Amino acid sequence: MIKACIFDMDGVIVDSAKYHFLAWRRLAAELAIDFTEEENEGLKGLSRVDSLEKILLKGELHLDNDTKVALMEKKNSWYLEYIEGMQPEEVLPGVREFLEELKANDIRIALGSSSRNAPRILEAVGLTSFFDSVIDGNKVTYSKPDPEVFLLGAKEVGVKPSEAVVFEDAQAGVAAGKAGGFYVIGLGEADVLDQADTVLPNLENFTLERLQSLMVH
Repeated sequence: MIKACIFDMDGVIVDSAKYHFLAWRRLAAELAIDFTEEENEGLKGLSRVDSLEKILLKGELHLDNDTKVALMEKKNSWYLEYIEGMQPEEVLPGVREFLEELKANDIRIALGSSSRNAPRILEAVGLTSFFDSVIDGNKVTYSKPDPEVFLLGAKEVGVKPSEAVVFEDAQAGVAAGKAGGFYVIGLGEADVLDQADTVLPNLENFTLERLQSLMVH
């Protein structure tokens, strides 16, 4: 029996990953490091700290902790500038309709994102009212693939992992969901998200009935 759905944000609810890429690339350029879109894919699901470490590793830069904190703050301020302008039409196809159906059927809805700016993005795109719980980077100690973010989400909406479904677009997120004992639906490429229980290209035309049929098989 499905009692809750827990969603990652970047690449699942909205495509704010492009704004992360713009901000990280801008920061990397300041450090004279070339940072490509392909390399940005490798940051999916990682925390801000881990993302910065990957970029510094590429540039073979060894910086003290205070400098790293300042760089992360600079990157975040640029990212915030970008997302302030987000619009409701940036919600990915099928998401709003699926959330509406879940709400109408009393299925609890939680967000499980490593982003510290998740509430701000939900507000900008007009989705805040759908979520019973928002677990973001401010509430977790461990980043994915640790299952903490999803376990907290399930706890906040009062369900067991076996009663909830996780929606993810990143390998680290899929691994986190599986480690927590959840049924995991990957959104994206099947060969990349092969650890998920089911992989779909996106949530377009996805329904609660379809979800329930997946859980039965």
